[in-house]
Amino acid sequence: MLQTELRTWAEISRRQIAANYRAVREAVGPGIEIAAVVKADAYGHGAVEVARVLAAEGARWLAVSCAEEGVTLREAGIQTRILVMADGFRFSRPALLEYRLTPVIHSLEGIKELDDWLEARRAELSYHLKIDSGMGRLGVLDNAEQIAAAVRGARRLRLEGLMTHLASAADYGSPQTDRQVQVFNQIAGRLAEAGIRPAYRHLASTNSIAYGRRESWQNMVRPGHALYGYVSAARGPAPARILKVRPALSWKARVLSVKNVPEGALIGYGGMFRAPRPMRIAILAVGYADGLSHRLSNRGQVIAAGRLVPILGAVSMDLTTIDASDCPQLQPGDAVTLLGCEGEVALEAQQMARLAGTISYDVLCGIRARVKRLYL
Repeated sequence: MLQTELRTWAEISRRQIAANYRAVREAVGPGIEIAAVVKADAYGHGAVEVARVLAAEGARWLAVSCAEEGVTLREAGIQTRILVMADGFRFSRPALLEYRLTPVIHSLEGIKELDDWLEARRAELSYHLKIDSGMGRLGVLDNAEQIAAAVRGARRLRLEGLMTHLASAADYGSPQTDRQVQVFNQIAGRLAEAGIRPAYRHLASTNSIAYGRRESWQNMVRPGHALYGYVSAARGPAPARILKVRPALSWKARVLSVKNVPEGALIGYGGMFRAPRPMRIAILAVGYADGLSHRLSNRGQVIAAGRLVPILGAVSMDLTTIDASDCPQLQPGDAVTLLGCEGEVALEAQQMARLAGTISYDVLCGIRARVKRLYL
């Protein structure tokens, strides 16, 4: 399908994703392994295409959320190591073996259950063990002695990595990250004293990398958001960012109709907007069924004809109205930019997220499947 035949589409720059990966590599240096996170369809960018770019750049590890995502990559021909970070369901076990996926186990019971399953099949797997160091989500809360006993008791499982997840890495007004690193290091140290030294230790994702929290890098990092061009804003007395990345995705939609409305005209469902004067409006072929948040009703913006213009009234399922009064050249069939740049004017996911009362991850992951992805 040609771009000219699309009502709404996202353009993803392979070159920018590669550049962002190289920026992470430069920031952490050659001695640290990178597990590039491509879960949630690579944050809406398309996991298969992104994985191909990253593999070509030398990425040796990719990280996904569930076994199903790993299977999708394998069936597309991706041969890198794949870390499955948030699974553990019994029905996922056959895929781990068949598709050579490396599970993260997050309970000592999980070690025994998977080991028993493997023993019955005379099969073996490497795994990473997740520690709950203070986020209160997935991960073991057991002490080092209990962990060591479970690791040693496994017959078919080999501990390859020890990991945790940091809850507040961009918040320098909170001691949470320092405490989590301390908890992790204490457990890793006691395991080492017991002769258990996994090849990989990893805590850090994008924010820990971007703000140089080197104590959390260990010998592997897990960048996700940064690969797609984003770093969360820091809070508190944060150091300068050491990681510079740029968004890889632009999202566009076509103008379906343009018309003039009189003063007092009501726009959209519920008459949410009343024209304060005679106005020229444009109706875009995009709505919340495509991922444009309903919360942007009467408050969001798009770029039309090179300038920021407001969304008028309610974002509806398939259509959105904008103010085209200052864009006399805008005509049906023209493209407007929902995310991206036109000249010196830019709209990024973080800006859209602030207006919608959410986070940039939600904006990117929320771009629906019916928005065609075009790779440049």
